[in-house]
Amino acid sequence: MCETHTAVLFFAGDRVYKLKKPVDLGFLDWTTMPARRGACEREVELNRRFSPDVYLGPGELREPGSREPEPLVVMRRMPVERRLSRLVREGADVDDVLRSVARQLAAWHARAPRGPEVDEQGTRDALASRWEDSFRQVRELAGDGGPPDEVPEVERLVRRYLTGRKPLFDARIEQGRVVDGHGDLLAEDIFCLDDGPRLLDCLEFDDRLRHVDGLDDAAFLAMDLERLGAPQAAAYFLARYGEFSGDPAPSSLRHHYVAYRAFVRAKVSLIQARQGAPDAETAFRRLVSTTLRHLRTAAVGLTLVGGLPGSGKSTLAGALADRLGVTLLSSDRLRKELAGIPADRSAAAGYREGIYTPEWTAKTYAALLDRARVLLSAGESVVLDATWSDAAQREAAHRVAERAHADLVALRCHAPDGVAAA
Repeated sequence: MCETHTAVLFFAGDRVYKLKKPVDLGFLDWTTMPARRGACEREVELNRRFSPDVYLGPGELREPGSREPEPLVVMRRMPVERRLSRLVREGADVDDVLRSVARQLAAWHARAPRGPEVDEQGTRDALASRWEDSFRQVRELAGDGGPPDEVPEVERLVRRYLTGRKPLFDARIEQGRVVDGHGDLLAEDIFCLDDGPRLLDCLEFDDRLRHVDGLDDAAFLAMDLERLGAPQAAAYFLARYGEFSGDPAPSSLRHHYVAYRAFVRAKVSLIQARQGAPDAETAFRRLVSTTLRHLRTAAVGLTLVGGLPGSGKSTLAGALADRLGVTLLSSDRLRKELAGIPADRSAAAGYREGIYTPEWTAKTYAALLDRARVLLSAGESVVLDATWSDAAQREAAHRVAERAHADLVALRCHAPDGVAAA
């Protein structure tokens, strides 16, 4: 027998019988027989989307003298030694399993139900509301001592990211990326069988919590793999999910969703700590640190790399963009593009002549910053390669970063005359 806060499981041979507890936890109320029966039927229906040969159907437990039978879920028993969480802890190579899980999850997301009710939970404001609820609950649970010092920084980074990224979340909905997903994808509920993984125990008690961005659904497992001490496996899984789903999401969104799932898990650990669970307080602090690390990585930034011709600014800008994995925009290339000149063709002209007149320069910088603005609002960090010799242009870049709630870094390259001339 195994007991959780919402269910009791009985193991008999190759079967598992799962009964719902008659509890009212606020977010679910199973105190009546019809409610428990409906919950059992719903659990079977939803989980058969992922593992139809595990969820055999609803059943009943009849006790002598009882007026009506108790509903339950009948399941095929899974081998505990094949739990993904156990394999990860043992240091087993799970890449093939994670690839299969990513493929299976992406395949479900491709055909999953969509619609206005689902989309509503994928908006920027819906996600912000869930974050704020978690912040409030953590502060209440922390009591008079207050939450760890890292929590206020978590709050600041979350609000900064979400405030400037509404177009990103709107685009996710338009692209059909918000789906009726799994909602609770943990490594302990995945069993690695010879004929493929079985994904169990999806979230069934609140549809709204299962209506998520597909990337958010995948980020749940990535977070759990990190929690188990396997960050490389987490990154591998998300990369494979992106491959199979064809998801063009910026890396900032991936990190934001992993951070969100880590903070939700941190909240659960804090609840367990208040109930006296050993090591739960340590787990809470570790998960808050994970949250903060991913939020810092997710922060959207605008980097200006300036300097005179020959100063090495373009070399630095290119290397920086490659190292950070962000978008590089060059004023030289954009100037030619606006003039209809191929990028590989010379546009040499005298000082303030040709496409280097003040009018052309103003047009180029305006277009450069407009493209940066669009990218920043879509969650993409940007490096801008230009001379940036005009203070008005630098101030305009500052305003773009400020309005997009993006971090601004300005670098100026300088080379001695002899080096620049060479």
